[in-house]
Amino acid sequence: MPVNETLSTYSDWCYGAAVGVYVLAMLLSLVDQAFGRRVPRAVRERELVGAGAGGSATPPADPPAGSDRDGAGEETDRGARARRMGRMAVALTVLGVVMHLGALVLRGLATGRVPWSNMYEFGATLCLFAVVTWLVVLRRFAIQHLSVWVLLPVIVLMFLGGVVLYSEAAPVQPALQSYWLVIHVFAIALGSGMVLVPGVVSGLYLVKVRRPGWAGRLPAAEVLDQVAYRTTVFAFPIYTAGVIFGAIWAESAWGRFWGWDPKETVAFIAWVVYAAYLHSRATAGWRGGRAAVINIVGFALMVFNLFFINLVVAGLHSYAGI
Repeated sequence: MPVNETLSTYSDWCYGAAVGVYVLAMLLSLVDQAFGRRVPRAVRERELVGAGAGGSATPPADPPAGSDRDGAGEETDRGARARRMGRMAVALTVLGVVMHLGALVLRGLATGRVPWSNMYEFGATLCLFAVVTWLVVLRRFAIQHLSVWVLLPVIVLMFLGGVVLYSEAAPVQPALQSYWLVIHVFAIALGSGMVLVPGVVSGLYLVKVRRPGWAGRLPAAEVLDQVAYRTTVFAFPIYTAGVIFGAIWAESAWGRFWGWDPKETVAFIAWVVYAAYLHSRATAGWRGGRAAVINIVGFALMVFNLFFINLVVAGLHSYAGI
């Protein structure tokens, strides 16, 4: 099927527009993070004591004039404006998701195939799932001011995809002409995109518990821990299914379920890490810093598998398209 260049161009425009909207949303969220909310003094003192500051820690001074909250804890005009900017950031994120989805749909229509057949398209799909996952998290937890930390890696990944990893719209490679491309890669992209959120939140958790003086505007550590855990619980079965689907496709294409190809190996190691994270929480009662470190290691392996394995190591999965 010939490529529709017009739709391909529109897809690229939507992709660039989505990145621009995400950047604007991130900046508005940064304002909300910086000025929109402050942890109450009593809670902050408890966190400092729990982190080892000791019971004799000097209570923080009252907020200066013009801060987002006065001595009684009531929100001032500046804090209210910052909160409104945070809500605007969420609305812009939704708009960005619409443009992002449009870019993928147009790419698929232009090529007559699913839009995740090379590294550029896979990265775009992964980032879309990451942002959608974050929007779902925001419906359960009032942590919209953390959007800046989730959107930042998404923007970086999309920038690299559009500048470094970009591939012209083209028909799918013969080796990928299988219905398993739809099933396997979709599941892997969905699972990988979802774990971006707990990876970022686990990093914020470590900052919260180890450097509470730097994290006065972050949510309570328990909230961050719950967000990371619950999101991973949903992502892990999807990622597991993607790995299983890949093994089935490998047997159909190469005559074996598993061959210890570099990408297969790193994907399996990442699976083991996430399984260890969930198992340790369920059986050994590991929570807090140790669990967060395991979660971050799993996310780091995902990023390593996405970039290093695809771009540096040669293997049967070398379909980066660049």
